[in-house]
Amino acid sequence: MSTEIPQGSIVVAVDGSEHADRAVAWAAGHAAATDRPLVVAAVHEHAETAAELAAAAAAKVAATTPDVACSTFSTAGEARAVLVDLSADAGLLVLGSRGRGSLRSLLLGSVSTSVSRLATCPVVVCRPRPADAVAGGVLVAVDGEPGSRAVIEHAFSHAAAHGLPLTAVHCVWDAAAAVAGLHGSSAAEVMPSDAEELTATLREAVDPVAEAYPGVTVHYQVRHGLIDDVLTNRSEEWELIVVGRHPLDSVSRMVIGSIASAVVERARTNVAVVPVGRAAEPGA
Repeated sequence: MSTEIPQGSIVVAVDGSEHADRAVAWAAGHAAATDRPLVVAAVHEHAETAAELAAAAAAKVAATTPDVACSTFSTAGEARAVLVDLSADAGLLVLGSRGRGSLRSLLLGSVSTSVSRLATCPVVVCRPRPADAVAGGVLVAVDGEPGSRAVIEHAFSHAAAHGLPLTAVHCVWDAAAAVAGLHGSSAAEVMPSDAEELTATLREAVDPVAEAYPGVTVHYQVRHGLIDDVLTNRSEEWELIVVGRHPLDSVSRMVIGSIASAVVERARTNVAVVPVGRAAEPGA
């Protein structure tokens, strides 16, 4: 058992389930694409069982991605608390999700949702995807809030590492359009007089980061609707959805924070939750 993890490493949580196996496969592929160390972490009430789970998952990594530097971390304890503690040194946490949906997760408790709300590093939750889904690129939610550049940088870094296009989306809300049922419509359809200005504002947030990633193809969308609805509609078409998580230091921040949780619980693909105000982790 290891008592420390390499600073900035990718940490993937395992518990012997198929959902954890999905997370391990994703994390190993990302570690290979970004040339970063991978730590397989297991937490169980029995330390011996935790060590066995970590060793079994590390063996799968060695068999599928032998070039990835992989180590293990195992301990007895409560998974949420241990993983949040590990996030202080990790560059990225990766967890599986059973895909129970927001109501069941609220009732039964979700480790992935809890960790994504409290971790100090970005968290990727590997959600179940339809077997016939064809993943496209990276979708990033841009809210225009101060300090959210790390969210955009994370999305670009991932897109560049995996050779994927990136779509930046900003959402606006209009009561009359909502009553008319225009959810998810483009800003040009809902508020044509404001569409150009809204798109320009979106580009002001995205373009400075895009300049550092000239190989990434970028698309811009300004859509009408609630951000969690827009992000999770046909979410299986994306390889990764990236959303920010603001500090829960006010009522408005609590609402914004709940958006990230809603996306984690409802999406049908992988979701990255990035703490706002944090510098982007290398090779996200």
